[in-house]
Amino acid sequence: MDISRKTDYSLRMLAELVRSDGVVSVRAAAEKNGIPYSFARSIQHDLVAAGIIESTRGARGGMRLCVDPHEVTMRQVIEAIQGPVYVATCGTAGPEGAACPFRPECHFNPVWCEAERILTRYFDSISLYEVVCEHKHPALTRGSGFEVLGPAPQVPDVPSAR
Repeated sequence: MDISRKTDYSLRMLAELVRSDGVVSVRAAAEKNGIPYSFARSIQHDLVAAGIIESTRGARGGMRLCVDPHEVTMRQVIEAIQGPVYVATCGTAGPEGAACPFRPECHFNPVWCEAERILTRYFDSISLYEVVCEHKHPALTRGSGFEVLGPAPQVPDVPSAR
């Protein structure tokens, strides 16, 4: 699985919207996050089409979330921008986009399928709000699930703290 630059930039722009709790101009979000403006406009279009944001024009225009950041998961955003979470292309690697012809007897297909299932559950286990505002991330538990962890305590880098 490869998180595309477009997905990375989309998440950065969405983080601006989650933190702002209001309207943010595309230009301001792009400049603050080092995103080329024309690319940010393309991302804005995709996020509108996915129903994640709404966009208004004019002097007071910009982008606004139209989803609850407490409810929207990382997977929903990733899939809105770059499509389903895939580890391998087993389902489309054959001629003319058909399934890989070696899939039925492939020893590795079950491994890739399970990895996709784990990644899907991982990205589903955390909301945009938890990542952006609470600085949390999912971690694998001893069982087969994930728990959401907060940031590690900051230890000052001074000799007296060692």
